[in-house]
Amino acid sequence: MLDAAAARAELGSPLWVGGLKYTTGNALVEPGRLAWGLRRACLDAGVRIYENTQATSLSAAPAGAGMVVRTPYGSVRAAKVVLAAGVPGGSLLRRIGAYVVPVWDYVLMTEPLSAAQLDSLGWRDRRGASDLGNQFHYFRLTRDNRVLWGGYDAVYYNGGRIREEHAVRPATFMKLAAQFFAAFPQLEGVSFTHAWGGVIDTCSRFCAFFGTAHAGRVAYAAGYTGLGVGASRFAAQVLLDKTQGEDSERVRLTLVNSKPLPFPPEPLRSGVIQATRASIARADKNQGRRDLWLRTLDRLGLGYDS
Repeated sequence: MLDAAAARAELGSPLWVGGLKYTTGNALVEPGRLAWGLRRACLDAGVRIYENTQATSLSAAPAGAGMVVRTPYGSVRAAKVVLAAGVPGGSLLRRIGAYVVPVWDYVLMTEPLSAAQLDSLGWRDRRGASDLGNQFHYFRLTRDNRVLWGGYDAVYYNGGRIREEHAVRPATFMKLAAQFFAAFPQLEGVSFTHAWGGVIDTCSRFCAFFGTAHAGRVAYAAGYTGLGVGASRFAAQVLLDKTQGEDSERVRLTLVNSKPLPFPPEPLRSGVIQATRASIARADKNQGRRDLWLRTLDRLGLGYDS
């Protein structure tokens, strides 16, 4: 545990009033490089990868001989299928769609910092960090000394719409920039060279859930809520155990055998989500004090505090 002075010595910001520093049992990775490395390992093992090929439907093969995955270019038959993409997976397996909603997350990236700018932060051990608001920011240093700054303004578009234009949201980028300079006023004047957004699959318990369908021929994991870089490896092991019929310690876990509460159907779904987002924002502006709605969700084991 760090007091204000110790927290600011780790990473200089006038906003810090304390902190928690993890020194063991964690690592900082670049997700893109991790994905490229996994791709290379798969290709070396003889796996065929078809990127940008949309799976349009999933159904049992005739006479129960495996599954058929259809694409715009043809179909693939397989004895077993694993669905590892949460939000799109809901269109292939209806039961997933009841549990996940698409939420958009946004990120800014600064220009490379000079030696003096980097020194003003005191970010000597280059740890990844985040603040602890309900609407939190996460921030990292890149290998070329840019600051990646993202989070806070998670956006749900009513009706669960997923559109390409949602990846760019100027109002959120402006908000993130203002918050960045409030956290690090010593970097005033630094430019942002990149800004983007992406969709994540969110479930009501804010961590992944698991299941099978079609008499065990299909296994799935979804609902990571932005926590997938580390958890997806565990999920892969769970899904392999399930598709191979292994009675492992993993598949006996309550986490693996339980489901989050499903979201209500639209339009009630949009109303509940937007009301919750508004309550969370009010709590952050009110020293963390939670209103009746958030306290009710807490008692039900839903949301961040679950």
